[in-house]
Parts: sequence; structure tokens; C-alpha cells
Amino acid sequence: MNAIPTVTKNLLIINVLAFLATLVAQTYGVDLEHYLGLHFFLASDFNVAQLVTYMFMHGGFTHLFFNMFAVWMFGRILEQVWGPKKFLFYYLVCGIGAGFIQEAVQFIQYETVLAAYDNVNTGSAIIPMQDYLNMMTTVGASGSVYGILLGFGMLFPNQQLFIFPLPIPIKAKYFVIGYALIELYSGLANNPGDNVAHFAHLGGMIFGVILIMYWKRKNKGNNGDYYN
Repeated sequence: MNAIPTVTKNLLIINVLAFLATLVAQTYGVDLEHYLGLHFFLASDFNVAQLVTYMFMHGGFTHLFFNMFAVWMFGRILEQVWGPKKFLFYYLVCGIGAGFIQEAVQFIQYETVLAAYDNVNTGSAIIPMQDYLNMMTTVGASGSVYGILLGFGMLFPNQQLFIFPLPIPIKAKYFVIGYALIELYSGLANNPGDNVAHFAHLGGMIFGVILIMYWKRKNKGNNGDYYN
């Protein structure tokens, strides 16, 4: 772990500890995801701090593993290029931005579908609307992770990546564009059983590109290099 930059290392440690704490809390009947996951802002259990805390909650080991693998693989490179403070700021902005996008998408869903009803029939039970709104919870670092992928693709667009199961390497810029298109298609498909916040992933990318372009414009007059 000594070869991993400070912020990347600490993000890995914090996320793993938070996941373990979630498992331990469950044995005592405490659901940390309920308190720290991001609730819909019209739900009674919403708290603005959840826009930060939800990034450190994960829905299972696989969810945690793939997110942290991406943070380790690409985040450490961005931290080495940008430095720890800039990388941490970027990570948090992408994660919080993803949360805002997820809230906006849920609000559209609420206004166009749910607002007309007092209860929701899930197929197994009829749930009062306020209780159902509290069930609309988002967890995971995926918004920040997709921002990291976007950042890597913008900094190193022609870097060749080997992505399983593709038999040939693909340039980072095409990898990022492909991922964005998949998330957009998946989000618009609106598969009820998906349970993946596709638009939150896109939100992380959107806030990532906005921040990088802002840095580029801000530093262009100095030395033209917005990566340092």
C-alpha cells in the first residue's frame, strides 16, 4: 500500500472500513445504509449530509470491489498528476454532483408518476407513499468512479487499455465514450429490476468534465497546463 498515493489509499481504507461497519451494525439490528445512504429529498429521512456519506456506503462486496478497483487503478494516476488536494476535491465534487443528478431524476419520476398516488403497489405489498419515498435510497462511490474514468480519458485519451473480454486494446477516450453511451441507454431503458443509478453515473461524468474544463480555462493564461 506504500506505493499508493495518500488520498487514494485513504479512500480505499475508508470505504472498506465503512463496508465492514455496515456488516457489523447489521448484527446489532442497525441499518447504516438507511442513515448514511442518499434518500430522495422529499422523503422524511433525507439529510443533506447524505450527499457525502452515501459515497462510502455499498450494496455488497461486488459493488465495493469493482468501485475500489477502479479507484486504485485510475484514481492513483490522477492523484499523481493533480496532487492530493486537487484529486480529493475532484472526487468529492463528482460524487456530490452525481447525487444531485440522481435527486433530479427521482424528482422527475415522482412528479410524472408517483405524485398522483397515496400508495404504491409493489406487487407484494401496498406501501404508503411516504414510506415508499424513504425506500428510494442511493449508495455507492460509482459517481466519483465514473468521474475518475472521465478524468483519465481526458488526460490520457490515447492510452491503450485492455478491457476484458475485448480481444484488442482500446483507447481510453473510446472506452469512456462507450461507457457513457451504455449508461445513457441503460438509464433511458428504465428497467424496473435494474436497481442501478445510471444517471448518477452520468452525473459524475458531467460534473467531472465541467470541473476539468473550468481548470483548463482558469490556468490557460498561466502556463497552458491544467493538470498540475
